[in-house]
Amino acid sequence: MASIDRPMRRIAVVGTSGSGKTTFADRLAARLGLPRIELDALHWQAGWVASDVDEFRDRVRRATAESAWVSDGNYSAVRPIVLERADTIVWLDLPLRTCLWRVIARTARRVRSRENLWGSGNQESWRKELGRDSLIWWVLTTHRRRRREYEERFADPALARLRVLRFHSSAEADRWLATIQP
Repeated sequence: MASIDRPMRRIAVVGTSGSGKTTFADRLAARLGLPRIELDALHWQAGWVASDVDEFRDRVRRATAESAWVSDGNYSAVRPIVLERADTIVWLDLPLRTCLWRVIARTARRVRSRENLWGSGNQESWRKELGRDSLIWWVLTTHRRRRREYEERFADPALARLRVLRFHSSAEADRWLATIQP
């Protein structure tokens, strides 16, 4: 793990779906006065159409070319770009039950409110969220694997320059966030 005495300027918030990446990244960016990069907003187009991979990578390259930012997201297509440019990783490694509950609650809220996601006009629906292509199923089937992958990734000597902060609960992450000075 890299030294924690140097300032954080380019921070990637990662974790499985439902771990609270977006909410935490919003709060961290506000506390530090930094712009936030929401990878979902760069990825999803209207009608739940995924951006072309090359176009997505270009958007992420442009966004992370800035001298300071907080990003949130886990897309493998752009992970090398984000990790190359980041100096700090905040890994929200929350329990499956927490992530699953959050995804269900968030989906219910978004379905009821018909929330417009990422300004794209996309809205969640129960039809989309029930079944094997749903985010709920995704969390159930990938949570354990994602944890192993992150452990292996952040143990890689090639990433030793990164400061990696791993939090096992929202309370732990919130306590750390409270110590951050703008």
